[in-house]
Formats: sequence, C-alpha cells, structure tokens
Amino acid sequence: MPKLKPPVEPGERIQVEITGQSHTGDGVGKVEGFTVFIPLAIAGERVEARVTRVKKTYAHARLEKVLKASPNRVDAPCPVFERCGGCQVQHIAYPVQLEAKRKQVADAFARIGGLENVEVLPVLGMKEPWNYRNKAQVPFGGSRGRVRAGFYAAGSHQIVEFEHCMVQQPENDRAIQRVKERVKELGIPPYDERKHRGVLRHVMVRTGVHTGDVMVVLVTNGPKLPGRQRLVEGLREDIPGLVSLVQNIQPKRTNVVLGPENRILWGEPVIHDTIGPVRFVISPHSFFQVNPAQTEILYEQVKKHAELSGRETVIDAYCGIGTIALCLAEDAARVFGVESIPQAVEDARHNAALNGIDHASFEAGTAEEVMPRWAEEGIRPDVIVVDPPRKGCAPEFLDAAVKMNPDRLVYVSCNPATLARDAAYLKERGYVNHEVQPVDMFPQTGHVECVTVFRKRKEEGRL
Repeated sequence: MPKLKPPVEPGERIQVEITGQSHTGDGVGKVEGFTVFIPLAIAGERVEARVTRVKKTYAHARLEKVLKASPNRVDAPCPVFERCGGCQVQHIAYPVQLEAKRKQVADAFARIGGLENVEVLPVLGMKEPWNYRNKAQVPFGGSRGRVRAGFYAAGSHQIVEFEHCMVQQPENDRAIQRVKERVKELGIPPYDERKHRGVLRHVMVRTGVHTGDVMVVLVTNGPKLPGRQRLVEGLREDIPGLVSLVQNIQPKRTNVVLGPENRILWGEPVIHDTIGPVRFVISPHSFFQVNPAQTEILYEQVKKHAELSGRETVIDAYCGIGTIALCLAEDAARVFGVESIPQAVEDARHNAALNGIDHASFEAGTAEEVMPRWAEEGIRPDVIVVDPPRKGCAPEFLDAAVKMNPDRLVYVSCNPATLARDAAYLKERGYVNHEVQPVDMFPQTGHVECVTVFRKRKEEGRL
C-alpha cells in the first residue's frame, strides 16, 4: 500500500483552526486530519501560519497572522517573550493556562494510561504567577567587547538577551547583570561553543528566598579565570546578600551546564533556605525546587496523601538532598531515603543533622538495588514516596516497591505522560489511584507537576 503524502509541505502558507494546546503550550490544529503544531496560537483561534517542518505524522508551523483571536489571548508583559525559549504561554490568560494543564494531565491518563476513571482535580495555581524562580542558569556568549547573556531562543542556541526576566526572582536578574558588567569591564572572554574557546560559559544564580542568601556560580571552560581577584572584589561590592561565589569547571563539549569540580572563590560553599520549618543547605549541584511558594503547597499535598500519624515507616525513593523525606519526618516514626548521587546523600545527612532529625537515614545507590536489601533487613514501609525525573520510574523500581507491600505509594511527577504510564503499570500489580492533584510549579510555561497516591486494591476489587 503506498504511503500517504502529508497534505502540507515546508514553506507552504496555511489557515488552521486551533483546537487545543500541546504539552509544550503550542497551538494544535488539523489540515485534512493532519496535525500541525503552531507556537503562540491559542485554542479557539483561526490563524494563518507558514509550515516550517514536516514529519510523517505531524508538522510544525510559524504563526504569521491571527485571523480570529481567542478571548483568552492577553498581551505578554515580557518584551522578548516571542523570541525567548524560557516561557511558552505568557500570551494565555492565567486561569486558562491552569485549565489547559488540567486537561493535559487528564488526556495523558486517558490516552497513555487507559485510565479514564481517574479524576484530575483543578490545578493549584499562584495568586501572583510571576517572579517565582529562585534559580537562574544563563549562557554567556559574544566577544570581549560585546558580552551577551540571556536565555536560548526556542529550539536553538541563539542567546536572547534580557534585563528583567518576568519569572525570575529580581535578585537573580540583578546578579546576572552585575556579572555581565564586570566580565565586560575586565575583558574576560565569553565562551564560543562552536570553536570551544573562551572562558565564561554560564552563570548560575541561586537565591534563598527565606534567608536572603545569594550564590553565584561562574561556569568556566577550564580552570583559568582571568582577572579573578578583581572580579571577586567587584561582585562582592555589587551583589547584596552574596554568601557564596563559586567557580565551576566544565571543560567538555557538552550541553550539560555544570562540570564535576567546584572551586570556592569567596565565601561559603553553600547557601541556606527553608521549606516550612525545615532548613536546607544548597550547593551548586543540589536539586532544590525552583518555586518556593508552590513547593510548600506541593509538599502539603504529599503530606496529605501520605496520611502519617507518627507511627509509620516512610521510604523516600528519589530523595535528593532530603527535601521530601525531612519535611515528612516530623509526622513519621522512621524515614529512609535512597538516592543514586553520593553527594546528594551527603547533603541529605547534613540536612538531617542541621535540623536535629535523628530518625532519618540516607543511603547512596539505586532504589531498585537498595530497597530489596532493606526488605531482607526487615524494613517494611507503610508509605513509599517517589519523585522521579521526567523519564518516570523504571519497571525494576516499581516491581521492587510493590514487593515491599506498602499501604500507600505517593507519586510526585513533573511529567504527566510518564506518570500515566506508571499508573497503568502499577494498576496491573494491584495498586490503583482515583484522583490526581496538579500543582502549577512553573506558571507561564507548559509544564505541570502532579501528586497522586496509589493504594493496594482489596481482594474484592474495591478500595
């Protein structure tokens, strides 16, 4: 049977009715049943677009004209929004963003998991969905005389410069601009990724919103940092709240921002911040949620679903630096954390000691290897908490978790697609969920976080 040719081709101008939003925030329409993704288009609109790329089952197009605008379209406040790849949906009214995210989760459960009976609750959003990020990671480029710093344009490594990012803490913006000014003044060459030359690759700024601590990490192409002493002195003068100034060395040709080696240029190797009553140390490599206000809401949902009374044993299976484990510890009898990154485990132990929590222990290794050994040692969890990366949980991990026979498995997900996939896998093994609570951790973007709880299905098939 001959293959059907797509009804559109690159360069063609098309008119499309937009019927939905993709998980990245693009408008979705059909041309003769063929799917077309159009950034900046909104469901309910009719648009004119230019086809840019055609695949076997879908195409991408560039919005050229809105023929019939949606009442949900708003003016994006960021002057570089349409060029910058940091945010995707500033042009959509915030309540509509939240509903689109709820629908994204519901669609994933129905389409990927085959679980249409799972209720997806309204998304928990922010009262002020701006200036929320406590971490900025900005590439540098250009030349000695023309230093450029900004975020990459969508789908490229073209730097889009900005002065004020609408989703960053203002302290992060100011610190980046001060670094840019000092680097230009001292003639420190920015990195050229095509030639693999130059010095300054990225600047990462982390802000402790509850402590006021600021960390600046200068990511360099090698150990040399010209003008180091003058740069340190200048940034100490320029950046209020600066507690930690670090050089991170990343000599590889790679898109991975941080290299393995950190050198303290001035101050402390870490900063501090809090989640609720728990205090944490944060190093350059630490995973720490970037939206502090919504993190507290997210973790309250975790606590709600864990249903702890003070008698339970809890395992945090992707514990990182111990954020969830230590936030649950006050309501648990014993907490165990497992994490594959040894440095994160050391940080988790330090955080436990920092908060006087002596009934939490942490171990380095993969959960699927460590948990069976814990089971042999007689550890029987009442609750297992998982907060995996976007790829979700490996089948080997889910099998190990089910074998430990917990009453509840609380799943925190940053990817509805892999959550839905894992929900179907768990259902086959006797653990089911009935509702999902999305939380908007990343306003003005297409991303959404979810919390749900899986419980053992009773023999009669009811919970």
